[in-house]
Formats: sequence, structure tokens, C-alpha cells
Amino acid sequence: MKLERSDINARRSRLVKYNGVCYLSGQFSDNGGTIEEQTKETLGKIDDLLQRAGSDKSRLLTTEIWITSMADFEGMDQVWKDWIAPYAPPVRCCCAVELGDPSMRVEIMVSAATGDVEHIEF
Repeated sequence: MKLERSDINARRSRLVKYNGVCYLSGQFSDNGGTIEEQTKETLGKIDDLLQRAGSDKSRLLTTEIWITSMADFEGMDQVWKDWIAPYAPPVRCCCAVELGDPSMRVEIMVSAATGDVEHIEF
């Protein structure tokens, strides 16, 4: 099986594909702004990386969301709800943490299936 890595630097790969799954490193906004603005930019980056991997948000498997304050939860969550494929939500967690840069308010990491998938609800 092929193990593919993309956008590699000394400490991470931004995208790894293996055995029909793509794994994205944590994505975040490069700009300041409201939690809504930062979440939208972050999800846009995720869309771009998923497309490069041959996937999309309807194939998400897992999502980990880190925000710097639970006071930002509602704003982040509304942007998430507007973005997510409503018939295909992934498993998800959200925690408040201290992020690597004081201007960052949200970081999101996902994994997704690649290739053809069949959606089944049970």
C-alpha cells in the first residue's frame, strides 16, 4: 500500500493519505478576526486539502476542534453547522485549549475517506 505525504516540513505533513483515508494536520486561520471569520477561513483550508486528497466534507470521519475559550463555542459551532454536509456528520469533539499563537482562536483537524463511499445510517 502507498503512504502519501504532502506539504512536509521539519515537524509535520499537512496531509497524509493511507489505505483509503486522508489525515489532515490541524488547520487554522492566518488572520485575526472573530471566531466566525477564523472558523470560515479554517474550513476553507480544510475544503482545499480534502479536494487535493480526492475527498470532501461529505466523507469526513473524525473532527477535533480546539478553541481558546468556550465563550467562542456558539459562534464556531454555527459556522460549522452551516458548512458541514448535514447527511454526513463525522464524529467530533471540541475542547478549550491554549493554542500556539495568541491571535489563533480555533484549530481544526480532520480525517476523511477517499475514493467512492456509500453513506449508510444505522
